[in-house]
Amino acid sequence: MPVMMTEQRIRLIGKPLVFALCLSPLAWFAWAAWVGGLGANPVEAANRFTGDWALRFIVIVLTVSPLCRLSGWAAPMRFRRMLGLFAFAYTFLHTANYIALDQFFDWREIWADVFTRRYITVGWVAFLLLFPLAATSTNAMVRRLGAGRWKQLHRLVYLIAIGSVIHYYLMVKADVREPLIYAAVLALLLGYRVVAAMRRRAGRSRRRAPRVQPV
Repeated sequence: MPVMMTEQRIRLIGKPLVFALCLSPLAWFAWAAWVGGLGANPVEAANRFTGDWALRFIVIVLTVSPLCRLSGWAAPMRFRRMLGLFAFAYTFLHTANYIALDQFFDWREIWADVFTRRYITVGWVAFLLLFPLAATSTNAMVRRLGAGRWKQLHRLVYLIAIGSVIHYYLMVKADVREPLIYAAVLALLLGYRVVAAMRRRAGRSRRRAPRVQPV
């Protein structure tokens, strides 16, 4: 009964609440645009806003698993897929803003940017890698791929996170403190996973080692 009550509470309260919180930055930005609070260059403001929140959601997704393991609190794992889809949504808006409002669908100029400006190249690669993750986010796709292959595919999020931080670092011209902060946080999150994987491997090796019988 307690487990069922927890499931019902998450479904009826938790998920709508997390969904609303994930939408709240976009709602704030829409309000700022409505009242003319985006400054002299609203297209650039939109580009920075959506890019910042795309990177934040990617980092949040990577934070969920260590948080649950270290705290013993399993509830955030139930929202990880939703958070990942919001990371894709904000990344999509970031890219769409660049294509539609910054370049006005000038594909010749867009492709020139992709092949000549390193930060745009890295950003596009990270964006394209997000598509298979978003497309396989449903329970049906997990069953179709199998849990093992699904987990392997979704490890692309590590490359996406690294690419996103590099994209941010290359984009800024002078003050690189903020991208370096993201880089430090990402290094901590990935380092935790490396250490945890090494410990699991060592534990399996100890279990498989033959026991020496006393003489």
